[in-house]
Order: sequence, then C-alpha cells, then structure tokens
Amino acid sequence: MEETVTWARMSFKPKKSRALIIRKGKRAHQVELKVQGEVIPSIIDNPIKCLGKWYDDSLSDKNNIKRIEQQVSEGMTNIDKTGLPGKLKAWIYQHGLLPRISWPLMLYEVTLTTVEKLERTINRHLRKWLGVPLSFTTVGLYSRTAKLQLPFTSLVEEFKVSKSRLVMTLKESRDDKVRTAGVQVRTGRKWSASKAVSEAESRLRHKDIVGTVAVGRQGLGTSKSCYWKNANTQERRSLVQREIKSREEENRQAKTVELGSQGAWSRWEVEQRSLTWSDIWRYPQYQLQFLLRSVYDVLPTPSNLHRWKLSETPDCPLCGNRGTLQHVLSGCNIALTQGRYTWRHNQVLRELAEVIEKQRKDAKHIRNKPMKIQFVKEGEVGQENKKIISGILNQARDWQLEFDLGKKMQFPDSVPTNLRPDMVLWSTSSKKVIIIELTVPWEERCGEANERKKAKYDGLLAECRDIGWQTWNFPVEVGCRGFPAQSVWRMFSAVGVTGQNRRAAIKKLGQAAEKASCWIWMKRDSSSWKPTTNAQ
Repeated sequence: MEETVTWARMSFKPKKSRALIIRKGKRAHQVELKVQGEVIPSIIDNPIKCLGKWYDDSLSDKNNIKRIEQQVSEGMTNIDKTGLPGKLKAWIYQHGLLPRISWPLMLYEVTLTTVEKLERTINRHLRKWLGVPLSFTTVGLYSRTAKLQLPFTSLVEEFKVSKSRLVMTLKESRDDKVRTAGVQVRTGRKWSASKAVSEAESRLRHKDIVGTVAVGRQGLGTSKSCYWKNANTQERRSLVQREIKSREEENRQAKTVELGSQGAWSRWEVEQRSLTWSDIWRYPQYQLQFLLRSVYDVLPTPSNLHRWKLSETPDCPLCGNRGTLQHVLSGCNIALTQGRYTWRHNQVLRELAEVIEKQRKDAKHIRNKPMKIQFVKEGEVGQENKKIISGILNQARDWQLEFDLGKKMQFPDSVPTNLRPDMVLWSTSSKKVIIIELTVPWEERCGEANERKKAKYDGLLAECRDIGWQTWNFPVEVGCRGFPAQSVWRMFSAVGVTGQNRRAAIKKLGQAAEKASCWIWMKRDSSSWKPTTNAQ
C-alpha cells in the first residue's frame, strides 16, 4: 500500500511579525523588509506581546520594568484617590492590583532591589489606609506567626515564590530541550532564585531524615507530611514554594526579636488571632486602628509622645506615673479606683456568663456506661461508634449557676466563706462544684494571673473536698487587648463547649475586652469616669 502524505500549506503573515535591522551596532529605520509585497512592521515602532511578555527594540526588560513601576505607582495613587474607606482600599490592592503585577514580576528580569522599592510604596499606602503611623513595622502587615495576623501578602514574598516556581517549572519540564536549554532566571545580585531553590531542596531532604516533628501542642500523627523523596513533580513544586515562604517568615521572626516595643507581643502567653476580611468589614475604623496600634504599642501614649519628642513629660494625666500603654490599660491606680478596669472585667464576664448559662441549659445528662470492646472478625469492618461530646456539665442534671454581676453572689451553703468567685456552678445531687475566676490582665501577665487566682481558692476547694464534694477550679484570662489565653480554651473544653461553639464564644470574649479597652483608651485623659452602654 502506498501512503499518501498531505502537506499543510503555511502562509506567512507579515502583520503578525516584527523586523529589526541593525547596522554598525545601531538600529536602522531606512530599510524595509517585505514578504509577498507586504511590509513587515519594525519592532522599533510596533512592540509585540507574546505569552504576556512585551518585546521591543531594546532587547532588554528595562522599559518593561519601568512600566511595572509606573503601574504600581499609578495604581496605588488611583486607589487612594477614591472616596472609599481605608480598609476597602486595602482590599482592592490585595485582590485587584497585586494579582495584576505578580505575573509581570515573574516574566521579566526584575531585581529584588526593585521589588523592595515597590513594596515600600505599597506599605506607605497600606499604613495610611489602616490608620497606623509610618513607623508601623512590616512584620505587623505580613507576618503569619504574629499574635495578630492580617490578610495581606508581601510583594517581596510573592516575587520570590513566583521566581522559585519558574525555576522549578524549567528544571523539571517534561520537554528535554527545555530542561537542557540552560535558561537562567536572573533576579539580581542580592538574591538568587536558583540558590534559593537549591537551599529549599536541601532543607526538604533534611526534613525527610528528621521525620515528622510535632509543633506546639500538636500530637504525634495529627498531621500528614508529604516527604520530598516520595513526592511527584507537582508536589515538589508546592513543597519548594512552601519552604520559600517559611524562610521569609523566619526572617520576619528574626526581625521581631530585634524590635523593641513593637516586638513585645513575642513574649505574650496568649493564643494567636487571625483577622479575616469578614472581621475587618465588621470593625469600626477607630476600633481597628486601636487594635493594630495597641498590639504593636504605637498609640500616642504619654510615654510614646515623650519619646517621639512631641511632649515634654511622659507622665500619666490621672496619677502622674509614667504613662505607658500598660499603665493606661492595666496599671493606673486612679483608673482602678474609679472602676474602669472593673467595668471592663464585667463586660467580659457578662459574655462568659451567657455562654456558660446556654451550655448549662443545653447539657444532656450522660450516664457512665461500662466500656465494651467490639470484636470484629477477620475481613469484616466494624461499626464506628458515634462520638459523644462529654463535659463536666453533662455529669448532672441539677446544675445551678451564680455569677458576680449586679448582685452579691452567694457560695453554696455547704461551705461558709467570704470569698466571691466570679462564677460558681454546683450540683447538689452529685456533689460537684465548679469555680470560674476571670481576669483581664496585660497580655504578658496572663501566666502570673493564672497562678495567683489558682492559689486564691485552693483552701476553699480543699474544704469542699473534705466534706465529699468533687471540685474544679478554672482561672481564665482574657488579655486586655482582646487575646484570650489558653486557659479559656481548656475551661470551655472541660465544661463541654467545643468545636464551632467554642471558637465563637472565645471570639466574643476577646471582642468584649477589646471594645472595653478601646473605650478606656478614649477616656484616658478624662478625670471623671462614666461607663457607657455603647461600648458593650
């Protein structure tokens, strides 16, 4: 049989092509190239775009880099000129401008120094829109391990990740010619994408040797790890990008240690908070500013104003002591005497009492049943037992609740005492009693407050145990800037508040403390104190 070969006829399209003529090292305009009587456009007058990248007669990326700088500058200026609130301007940058400039930064040979210059322009506008001073650290904007995390992405980090992804794409391409072409991804002398990828691969191989490591309170086997030696091409690319991000976060952590007052949050004994865009929408602008400034101690306190050379004295206007942020929010004797801190404590206690009361009403009595072992024959699958959420409140039906709000609380008559815990639950039939003592301290003193409150009621609980009662003591702390300590999580788990209900309850407690502290801050210079219901 004879094979019939059909040749496809290709037609040359001059309009979609470009010509470049060089004479004696200079670009020439006089000569025209023609195909089939039609002139091929010169690339000097008609730059061409291919796969998202512009090519011109300079044969370099200088003009394209200038175009990126102009796009960032004009984009941030145009966003700033809109009459929108600052947090909405920040959202437009994060979801509008940033994705548009990420792709050109990966395509063109942009140096890290240029990207850092662009990020400084972006940071200046972000600080303005969020209402924080220019001295506000970039760690507060982009860190993923800080106590307060914002939903912003660093342009430098995005640049490094995209360049590393490009290196991996070329390095592990399915096409042999692409892999062996020796394409270099140039990023300047300050940082090399190829070296960063090599270091990331070395660290990933080292992690394979070390194995899975538990982080924080995480138990062994909780998370599944993807090992480098067993990963496919796509997984390796993701692992390298994740390692590049981890490296950037380590640099931010090192910078935090070097900071003074703005890095004090690294010593807090509280849980992290992550602000989502939904949270930011619900925040009033003044309260969002207070939260950001208070966490990084850049509020205009008397101490800071004196340090910034804007005030002659760092003294508190109420008591005359040094007016640091800790003093204003947690340590002023006049504010304590006037009941400002007590009012804030009661605001948080009211939210806590609502959660515990709801759990007391919803709790179901669970009888202690003997444990049964279910044997399964070989080859069969056993039935999965339904998980029953248990807690102390599920161990009895006649729980009574008393809390120290608006009236003098009475401890159960079984043990006479003059102590007044913030909250007491007891069951007469099962002889169980729970004490919950709330403190709203300065975040760095949460551990100290927990030990002090625990020791305060040891004697009372010992008397209850002597007469046959089973006792629990839960000292809980919610930082005055809205950061609940780990003791709050443990208490909720013990009484049976778990899952989404626990997360929502803890969020309410933090917001109550934060709002109250914001009101105390606004009234810091007023000698008279009158609580308001608007701050609730």
